[in-house]
Amino acid sequence: MACLILLTACAARQEAATRPSADTGLDRMERLTLNANRCWFKSRDPAFASYSLAPELSSFSGRPRFLLVPKGKPEARPLVVVEGESGSASVATYGPLMNQTIGSRIDADVTRWAAGGNGCST
Repeated sequence: MACLILLTACAARQEAATRPSADTGLDRMERLTLNANRCWFKSRDPAFASYSLAPELSSFSGRPRFLLVPKGKPEARPLVVVEGESGSASVATYGPLMNQTIGSRIDADVTRWAAGGNGCST
């Protein structure tokens, strides 16, 4: 009887360990924010020299996001919003910069990172 209880407990532990956790979107957006910071800002990419990164990952709305704002003006209206959604793998990217030349670069980088890539484009 003790062996049966032990086997049941081990099986339950194994099942809990392999069960996927709920997707809050936060992990994905943290990774995207870290990639954006590393690839666009820490690398001193000249295309992003006029902008700053403003993470807003602690969202009670279930939509963690990060913003690109004018450099030195964190309170300014966002020029780009990159936003995840709880329970969804989709990432929305929008804002006035997305209609400019740099928008295609932002879209390509975010799409690659959302798909699991971590590299910087050149």
